Amino acid sequence: MTTAVLRKELQSYIAVLPERKLAALKPLLSELAESVYTIEPASPDECARVEERMKEYRENPDSFIPWSEVRDT
Repeated sequence: MTTAVLRKELQSYIAVLPERKLAALKPLLSELAESVYTIEPASPDECARVEERMKEYRENPDSFIPWSEVRDT
């Protein structure tokens, strides 16, 4: 399903909702529409760096500090 088709389908649901349900839906839609942040896809360079680090980890996992140790400091 494409984004355009999904939008149209959701808009058709909204178009037939009774007023009392529209009021209940408004907080959810406003929260979803007004994100505090945006997550962008990783760039090719970032993906390459992650792959390199994963290779290093697979070759020598003992050289890495476990997240649990980092998190608890």
